[in-house]
Amino acid sequence: MKTKKPVTFLIVGAGSRGTAYAEFAAENPDEAKLVGVAEPREIPRKRLEQQHQLNADYLFEDWRDAAAKDKFADAVVIATLDAMHSEPAIAFAKKGYHILLEKPMAPSPLECEQIVEAVESTGLILAVGHVLLYSNYTRKLKQLLDSAAIGDIVSIQHLEPVGFWHQAHSFVRGNWGNESKSSPMLLAKSCHDLDWIRHLVGRPCTAINSFGSLKHFRKEAKPIEAGEARRCTKCAHEPDCCYSAKKIYLNRLAAGNTAWPIDVVTYDTTPAGVMDALENGPYGRCVYECDNDVVDSQVVNMEFANGVTASFTMTAFTTAGPRRTSIFGTRGEIRGDGSKIVVHDFLTGETKTLISENPECQTLGSRTSGDNGLMTTFFAAVASGDKSLLLSGPNETLESHRMVFAAEQARISRSVVTLND
Repeated sequence: MKTKKPVTFLIVGAGSRGTAYAEFAAENPDEAKLVGVAEPREIPRKRLEQQHQLNADYLFEDWRDAAAKDKFADAVVIATLDAMHSEPAIAFAKKGYHILLEKPMAPSPLECEQIVEAVESTGLILAVGHVLLYSNYTRKLKQLLDSAAIGDIVSIQHLEPVGFWHQAHSFVRGNWGNESKSSPMLLAKSCHDLDWIRHLVGRPCTAINSFGSLKHFRKEAKPIEAGEARRCTKCAHEPDCCYSAKKIYLNRLAAGNTAWPIDVVTYDTTPAGVMDALENGPYGRCVYECDNDVVDSQVVNMEFANGVTASFTMTAFTTAGPRRTSIFGTRGEIRGDGSKIVVHDFLTGETKTLISENPECQTLGSRTSGDNGLMTTFFAAVASGDKSLLLSGPNETLESHRMVFAAEQARISRSVVTLND
């Protein structure tokens, strides 16, 4: 989907996700053009200024200053931390900007509803970063299900293998470790998994329950050998700890990786710079001595309006990798891993394997076919004014976010929560 004139946009929040959106514009100048950035940190703001030759009039430390100006772009990409989504989304909607909002939409049902109301009242386009929907792999999988390749869907099992080191990086030491500063982990990490399951089933979720807890990354689980050490750089147990910050970051640096997750730890990606960050910054803390309180493993069970059931597991205690899914039908079974789809037909006994041209997920931190698909679709929708191009618009996203909020309610209350229209 190409546009004749590139859609102009500004980025609010130039972290890892904001930078990925900017890279897409650089690689696809016929589709999108970055014209401004709002970011309080000087280094990432300056980096985008130089890479995209931005006008100094459209560089802002505070997004509020950008929103106060007369409208100067077609759209805005909001890639701030979770708790900072609703205020800029509503403000830019009032100014007439189409919005691409990083997932999750917001950390509370009320804020999500306010965002949807703001864009619906103005007729603007809102896309949320549910990138799983837009991958080549998902498109092929959805086509198979809609064509009844395995008959009627009966049940789905879906695994999000977060990865032991990724959990330590993002959800213990990092920005998403504390719910009061971000959001529940199910919302932050896997709202688009529940949205994806809902997309495959094609009917609303009617009931949900969930179990999960912070099992391991807490002081009570700290190895005795670690003693009172609060940093990996000063811990005698560090060589024997799989969650060692030195292992996670310095080993990757030694292998030549200076991108994510290294560039989140420090802008100085030399060995000395990374070591200094581990000795003094949040990413060098002992995983048993942090302020984290989000779950490290969670199971969600769902029932849909057509009787289909689904179970979803999100867990830290895996090697990081692509999601794995089994779909059970009345006439066959499908197994998928983000790139490979294996279809078994009960009648013929035939098993065939389909390979997606571009995997859903190559490596953590890289842009995926889903990222590219979302951005291509969003910019095409803005250019044409056609909201129907989006696979998950405001109300669809609100519905799947309500599933997440219901799952959290069910987990905390240890109950089954019924959803209704």
